[in-house]
Amino acid sequence: MIRMNDAVRAAMPGLLLSATIALAVRFVSDRLGGPAMLYALLFGMAFNFLIEDERFASGIRFASRNILRIGVALLGLRITTGEVMELGWPVVALIVASVVATIVFGGLIGRVFGLKGDQSVLSAGAVGICGASAALAIASVLPAHKDSERNTILTVAGVTALSTVAMVVYPVFVTYLHYDNTTAGIFLGATIHDVAQVVGAGYMISDESGEISTLVKLIRVACLVPVVISISLIMRRDHSPASGDVPLLPWFLVAFIVLVIVNSLGWVPAEAHTMLTPVSSWCLLTAVAALGVKTSLKALADVGPAPIGVMVIQTVFLAVFVIGGIRLMG
Repeated sequence: MIRMNDAVRAAMPGLLLSATIALAVRFVSDRLGGPAMLYALLFGMAFNFLIEDERFASGIRFASRNILRIGVALLGLRITTGEVMELGWPVVALIVASVVATIVFGGLIGRVFGLKGDQSVLSAGAVGICGASAALAIASVLPAHKDSERNTILTVAGVTALSTVAMVVYPVFVTYLHYDNTTAGIFLGATIHDVAQVVGAGYMISDESGEISTLVKLIRVACLVPVVISISLIMRRDHSPASGDVPLLPWFLVAFIVLVIVNSLGWVPAEAHTMLTPVSSWCLLTAVAALGVKTSLKALADVGPAPIGVMVIQTVFLAVFVIGGIRLMG
């Protein structure tokens, strides 16, 4: 107990710093608009000098790892199996196929551009599933090495920026394609990376498109569990010293699955659901702020344009694949 109290006390300055940055980011995002995740990265990077201070280091590490996993687990409260079934199997099949195809193609195209395997999978998973949240979850089961955090922060920044661009461009694009409200919602939910941007883009068109796009997006979020488990299994087969200690089934994914089941059965009281759903967003925002503090601009500049170029190609591939799938269903 004494050791635990000491650990909590040691982590408190870094945790408070990360939480304060998250509060500031939410205030700015609510007042001025724009992607909160990207703001959290940029605000956090402004405090990068504090990572060398041991008073803050342990708390920042705790926020970027443990608080992150709590946030990912609580995403399970946003999904029910009943809502998934309402869309119909053809739409669900398209969503799953687009996620798998994007990860496979994205991983290959990353290697073509000279990225390492783990970075290719990281960006492909972020594009294919749910943007920053997926990047953070996938990164937690990848082998740790000296460039791990730099790759994660670059992926979160890139996928968030692309998601914001898509939020503005895609609603105009679906109008050009003459999609009705339902089809537009399917396309937006299946192609835009982050949940917040999906909601924004969907409701720009209509309430119906907004509801459908959000539901489609949450099905993509549910794909996070099998994808991360698969990556974890693959990494456990790698017995090289660089593979690190990769768990077979991370506890936060077990919690995610349990929460989806409990939520689907209607066992979560409305008051608890209302209270816990925003907690997920706050945890993820705090974790991204902590990652920002751990990352220097110089480290990002050393990466070069290849990772961003790969994410752009992955994003275009996902959009083209979904358009093809919609035509097949039509």
